[in-house]
Order: sequence, then structure tokens, then C-alpha cells
Amino acid sequence: MATLPAKQTMKERILETADRLFYLQGIRAIGVDTIAAEIGISKRTLYNHFPSKDALISAYLARRFVEPRPSDKPPVDQILGTFDRLERGFGSKGFRGCPFVNAVAELGSEDQSVKKIAVAFKESRRLWFRDLLVQLDVADAEGLATQLTLLVDGAIAQDLVRNDPAMARAAKQAATVLLANAGVRAGGEIAPAPPPSSPRKRGPIRRGGAV
Repeated sequence: MATLPAKQTMKERILETADRLFYLQGIRAIGVDTIAAEIGISKRTLYNHFPSKDALISAYLARRFVEPRPSDKPPVDQILGTFDRLERGFGSKGFRGCPFVNAVAELGSEDQSVKKIAVAFKESRRLWFRDLLVQLDVADAEGLATQLTLLVDGAIAQDLVRNDPAMARAAKQAATVLLANAGVRAGGEIAPAPPPSSPRKRGPIRRGGAV
């Protein structure tokens, strides 16, 4: 007999509702009154679980801070698969960009705790790329990891402006070029170093006039 899913606690309901409204409509646009009304509870009940809106914002961002799942796929497939997941996300109706960038755009100048968790999230993604690149024996794994995170953020920004999931594909193509320049083929092998070029033979020097 199949087990029924566990009933959500009130705290989980509040956080799930805040997550949806904050992400789709903006943190500034949504007050605790709106969240409480959406659930059908009083503000006092909400404050019993989250003592302030700031506490609810922190919980919302912590909920969004999800580490990539471990994978048995080759490192290069995991790296390029990031852009495939982005394209699927871009194609969904509810996509509104990176919640951490959005939060900093709304609150970062006055709320350093929000900026701190956003930086931590972005750095965790960069380090994820770096660790995969180290497995591929890339010489400058740190630098290439930074470049890949810039491609991810750039693709997200372009999709928000253009509403075009193909931006993820363009970013994937750019990532493939960066990997190839670092000596990694799409199949995950390290490309052999090119042979040293032979000195260019110079023709006889003509004197007495321009060539």
C-alpha cells in the first residue's frame, strides 16, 4: 500500500508561499499581509514561525540554495549539461531569472546579509565548475570556472531580455569553445598539445627596391 505524502507543517506552507510570491512578483512587492492572506492565516500566526519579513527572506534564499546533485557522468558532460538545464528552465512559464541576483537587485544596497548569501551561492557554483575542471586536468581551472559562471549569468540575463531559450544554446557553444581552448574535447578527453611549429623559411632578401 502506497504511503500518503506527509502533510505540510504551517512553517513549510508559509515558506513555500513566500518562495512562490517573492520569486514571481518580487520581494519588495510582497508583504507579510499578502503571504498571510494567500494562506488564510493571521499575521500573528505567520510571525509565530518567522519573527520578521527579513527572517522570511533569509529562509527563502536558504531554501533556494541547493547544491548540484552528485553525478556519475563525465565531468565535461556535467559542465555542458548545465546549459541544457538552463534552456529547459528558460522555456518554463515561471522562469524569472536567478533569485539571488534578483534579491541583490532589490535589497543588496541596504541588506548586506542578502548580498552575502548571494555571493556564497555564486561562489559555490564557480567552485563546482572548478572541481570538475580539475578532474579534467585543465591548467587554469580557477580562471575557466569563472568564465563558465559568467556564461551562465550572461545567458540568464539575455533570456530575461529576449525571452529566447536559444541563449542557453549559444552559451553552451561558447563553453564548448572555452573547453576546447583549454585542451578538453567535447567527449571529455584531453586534446594532445599541438606540435611545435617549424621556423618559417625566409626567401632571399632583395636589395635595391621594395618588394
